[in-house]
Amino acid sequence: MDAARKSDSPKNPTTAERKSERELVVRRTFDAPARLVFEAWTRPELFKRWWAPKSYGMVIHSIEMDVRVGGQYRVVFDDNGSPGMAFFGQYLEVVPNSRLSWTNEESGPGGPVTTVVFEEKDGKTLLTLHEVHASKQSLDENIGASEALTETFGQLDEVLVSLVQAGRGAEGAAGA
Repeated sequence: MDAARKSDSPKNPTTAERKSERELVVRRTFDAPARLVFEAWTRPELFKRWWAPKSYGMVIHSIEMDVRVGGQYRVVFDDNGSPGMAFFGQYLEVVPNSRLSWTNEESGPGGPVTTVVFEEKDGKTLLTLHEVHASKQSLDENIGASEALTETFGQLDEVLVSLVQAGRGAEGAAGA
């Protein structure tokens, strides 16, 4: 098992730990209520603002999200100006403001399953991302994605700050 890796962010570090040959767990605390963090994961217009790591020079070309059990998602990235990689799968579990789980099918059947848990305490949210791969080789081939999460979670912080500053953090503002 690899030792936990941490980001350079002292305020809310991102940690990534390989729990077994097939499992990766990434954690980060966000200074926003779980409702807003969940929205940022499930509303395409918000997700598009933070998911692609800016340092990679990639942007999201298109995004479709049918966030319900059995619903599909598809995210296509621009790669040097033309549509490149596509990530897609199906939602397995959707518990508003608490839990999301989905398949990652871009590599074919038997791709990893990702589960994200949102735990709120005192207006902050501990996000735990748990990814289970079919094999050690699959996790080994995709381990770089966890490093990109440090950057994308920093970008998510920026989106959440803007939502809180815009008054979205107030109770009842979820539909605003």
